[in-house]
Amino acid sequence: MTTLFTSESVSEGHPDKICDAVSDHLLDLFISRDPEARTAIETMATTNRIILAGETSAQCHITPEEIDQTVRDVVRRIGYEQSGFSWKDLQLTNLLHCQSADIARGVDNLGAGDQGIMFGYARREPGFDCCYMPLAIQLSHRILQNLSQARHSGKISGLEPDAKSQVTVEYDRGVPVGISKIVVSTQHQEDLSQPQVRERVLPSIAAALPDGWLPAPENILINPTGRFVIGGPDGDTGLTGRKIIVDTYGGYAPHGGGAFSGKDPTKVDRSAAYLLRWLAKNIVAAGLADQCLLQISYAIGVADPLSFYINTFGTNQADEAKILETLRQMVDLTPAGIIRRLNLRRPVYAPTAAYGHFGRTPADNGSFSWEKLNLVKDLQSCF
Repeated sequence: MTTLFTSESVSEGHPDKICDAVSDHLLDLFISRDPEARTAIETMATTNRIILAGETSAQCHITPEEIDQTVRDVVRRIGYEQSGFSWKDLQLTNLLHCQSADIARGVDNLGAGDQGIMFGYARREPGFDCCYMPLAIQLSHRILQNLSQARHSGKISGLEPDAKSQVTVEYDRGVPVGISKIVVSTQHQEDLSQPQVRERVLPSIAAALPDGWLPAPENILINPTGRFVIGGPDGDTGLTGRKIIVDTYGGYAPHGGGAFSGKDPTKVDRSAAYLLRWLAKNIVAAGLADQCLLQISYAIGVADPLSFYINTFGTNQADEAKILETLRQMVDLTPAGIIRRLNLRRPVYAPTAAYGHFGRTPADNGSFSWEKLNLVKDLQSCF
């Protein structure tokens, strides 16, 4: 049976991703000064304006000037110097204020910072097992990463930061066999024609795909409206946390609904989602299942999770109940335990703001610690 599955990604210059980047760079600024800092920073971007809101609590003083400079540096690095949105002259409104004392009480008692449900997921894609992610979202991210690198390096000219991609993978009885359709929309300078935009984008698409998987030209849609000159926050308002499916599994697995960016690790909608991805990935890498979905739930102010669930979709090589019990014995599932296990009280969040929080390569500075395969041997020894 042939099936199709589609996922999308957006570039670091997409309005929502600008906001995620601002929120996460400010989180890193706070946590670099005070590892115990708490933040829930929300950003909005529109024509030549950025508005910050949300709560912070830290044993350090971050000046308004430092916040302003951080925001402008983010926008400059992304590449916005346009008449409708520029790092040089955008207006910044800073409405950040202290965390609610009522919320702080629960975290002070080592409980979860809020109620909620979180999911983690991993799967083997036959032939593409390197990061244990669904293939459509992998390829969607990769196309835009290639396009971004080419733009920043000067290899291509005339393209602007705002871009989106969409990839439809064809499966034959669960095995990926090709690409049905690809869509890329990218902001460009006014003097570029549609053929010129296509010529600049195609190499980034081809380089992202396995050999022989480039679809026929009629199945590669590039700027299908024919023009994308007005873009970024000048064309569409951006908000933190509005791309949660892009951030996770491209729609292949459930999402609990909580966004990640701007939140310190006491917020379990971020840290617990990271832990569950780590557990699911290690379960699959250990050969206990070819596909694994985990869910966990918390109540505000309560440390221990209320529920813990597994679904391996019939691909398990070990009893699901035993896998869950083994995880409970091996891993501290409290917020404090998650933070210690993944070493999350470090300024490691800015790189997560674009191209997904999962399926990435762990870095020397501690970013993407939840992608490490450092539980595999321990799991295998239990089965």
